[in-house]
Amino acid sequence: MEYNAQMKNRVKRIEGQVRGLLRMMEEQKDCRDVVTQMSAVRSALDRTAALIVSTNLEQCIRDEKQAGESSEDLIKEAVNLLVKSR
Repeated sequence: MEYNAQMKNRVKRIEGQVRGLLRMMEEQKDCRDVVTQMSAVRSALDRTAALIVSTNLEQCIRDEKQAGESSEDLIKEAVNLLVKSR
């Protein structure tokens, strides 16, 4: 799979959020603020994983359709990946 610029930019943004989280911890910020930032990082990771899985699934379904094959197993695998990521 080819990871596009949008996907890579999301990961870079998450990387920045994690660095900010570490800085907050080093500065002894309030627990609520740290946990809020952790939730934001988790949410961003979940959305990025969903984007990657859906983009890959879309391409695989197109490829299988051209080959005249069923996409049912691919869809199940994609759903399992998303469930496992949570």
